[in-house]
Amino acid sequence: GQAPRGEQKPSFFAQFPKAEYLLGHAKQIFPLSLIFVGMITFNNLCLKWVEVSFYNVARSLTIVFNVFLSRVFLGIPTSFKTMLCLVVVIVGFLMGSKGEINFSVLGTMAGVMSSLFVSLNSIFTKMVLPVVDDNHWKLTFYNNVNASLLFIPLMLYFEGDVLIGSTEQLTSTAFWMAMFVAGFFGFSIGIVTVLQIKATSPLTHNISGTAKAALQSLMAFYIWGNQPTVMGVLGIFTVLGGSLLYTFVKMNENAQAAQAPPPQMEHRQQEMASKV
Repeated sequence: GQAPRGEQKPSFFAQFPKAEYLLGHAKQIFPLSLIFVGMITFNNLCLKWVEVSFYNVARSLTIVFNVFLSRVFLGIPTSFKTMLCLVVVIVGFLMGSKGEINFSVLGTMAGVMSSLFVSLNSIFTKMVLPVVDDNHWKLTFYNNVNASLLFIPLMLYFEGDVLIGSTEQLTSTAFWMAMFVAGFFGFSIGIVTVLQIKATSPLTHNISGTAKAALQSLMAFYIWGNQPTVMGVLGIFTVLGGSLLYTFVKMNENAQAAQAPPPQMEHRQQEMASKV
């Protein structure tokens, strides 16, 4: 039914909890923040050292790490069909690496490390959400505050001389406007990521991310003018095909698991059948 005329709809900002930083909660979320910093660091290094078209192929092992780590940390079993799908993704990664003209060992290693940290980030997000009562806004706040504090010593150590020599740029309006826009979109992506993991699973999140990455690689050939090779393009499509095949396998497995009766119910049915 409709709400009474006297009542007002809650404000959009009513969904945001009160911003409070409790040290106990921050310590429990700190491992996730370390992983988050590692993910951003290796992600940016990978993008710095490889071509944009190869960037997403270099990071395509996320789904492989996620299956393995989900089994280690969350106890999620892995079927033989799932393993075959992962083999396809790995073959695509190797083909893409072989077909890359300006191949960078450091960039590829950074991409693999980025894939590892992306998987860990998804899993630890799922694990620490109960600390903040499954509230994604609170988790994002704690994680961003922790990460900001962690990035300060890294910035001073690796980029201290650059910061000192860029005083004019750091005080310009254009720089801070660009930073504001980038921060807004970065915050939005972070919120969507947490919402997706919360509503589905770490695996589903990384499946959609891998498919999106393959499309971005194809767009990069046109936008950035990277020279494509047959092996490189085949690698991209093999990664995408392996990811889609994996999605199909997981959907079937989840549907079968939902239709199967609980163990106790199955045991009771067997008992009743034996009595008859």
